[in-house]
Amino acid sequence: MQDTVNLRRRRLIGTTAAGIGLLELGLGNLAHAQATKSAHAAKKAAHHTSFDAIQQIDAGTLNVGYVDMGPKDGQPVVLLHGWPYDIYAFVDVAPILAAAGYRVIVPFLRGYGSTRFLANETPRNGQQAVVAVDIIALMDALKIDQAIFGAFDWGARTACIIAALWPQRCKGLVSVSGYLIGSQEGNRKPLPPKAEFAWWYQFYFATERGELGYAANRNDFNRLIWQLASPKWHFDDATYQRTAASFNNPDHVAVVIHNYRWRLGLVQGEPQYDEIEQRLAALPTIGVPTITMEGDANGAPHPDPSAYAKMFTGKYQHRNVSGGIGHNLPQEAPQAFAEAVQQVIRL
Repeated sequence: MQDTVNLRRRRLIGTTAAGIGLLELGLGNLAHAQATKSAHAAKKAAHHTSFDAIQQIDAGTLNVGYVDMGPKDGQPVVLLHGWPYDIYAFVDVAPILAAAGYRVIVPFLRGYGSTRFLANETPRNGQQAVVAVDIIALMDALKIDQAIFGAFDWGARTACIIAALWPQRCKGLVSVSGYLIGSQEGNRKPLPPKAEFAWWYQFYFATERGELGYAANRNDFNRLIWQLASPKWHFDDATYQRTAASFNNPDHVAVVIHNYRWRLGLVQGEPQYDEIEQRLAALPTIGVPTITMEGDANGAPHPDPSAYAKMFTGKYQHRNVSGGIGHNLPQEAPQAFAEAVQQVIRL
């Protein structure tokens, strides 16, 4: 089933802790490091405030809300958001790519925006494997065999998983903060106190108080995360509220809480994903062409690029983006991100 909602007529209601072990791996010196252009060039892009339409399609266990921009016969690009963000992280990136001839797909992940579970009995699971399976199911539903992926936060982990386990579905990868695949076993290892402190919200979510607090205060909570993760990004209230509507999704709290508790091994995932998680626990390398990116003012926990460079065994480049760019790199530096998506398969 597929239908379209015109956002000009009505607004929709209900619109990173990864690879912890990689922080300790010390995987060697960063190869192919490249500084980007000036901060002005990095940020330069037309400013948009909305997408024309959100479409809906049944895919796997979900009815997925997504944007579909650009020519239908263009090279597919799938853009994936994280927590606590949504499709509006790409509101300026998607038009750049569509104008360049790409077909751009931007889905709400499970628990966000207009994406809904098809069955009440389906667990509100947030483990890493299931989000990747969701995106493969979406590609199948849209009859997209292969795509370029551009992503950050949960989305970057998801894109890394697809690139590692289903490389035939991934033509190229642009991943903010690099290699984000993790495992419950890897996350058992304690980090130095300063690193543990950076994950305060994960430990808060591990408690009943944290679940209740997030449910009651998600708007203010996620605004705080935005401020901490991007301390030099002076977003206005309208920009935040466009995304905050996604947190009203009826499954949002359950999916987020499960995601962070699963990472710490406090809850289990679904058994049908055990084999995928076993493969991910081995930290598979990624051989597709890849550009990793990092902002110079990312306040969220993230590994140093030197810790993950060797995880990318194909054509690879790292780009630092200067000018006070934080965790939400696609929204803060859309031109730099869009350029990376266009260039990754030509490395």
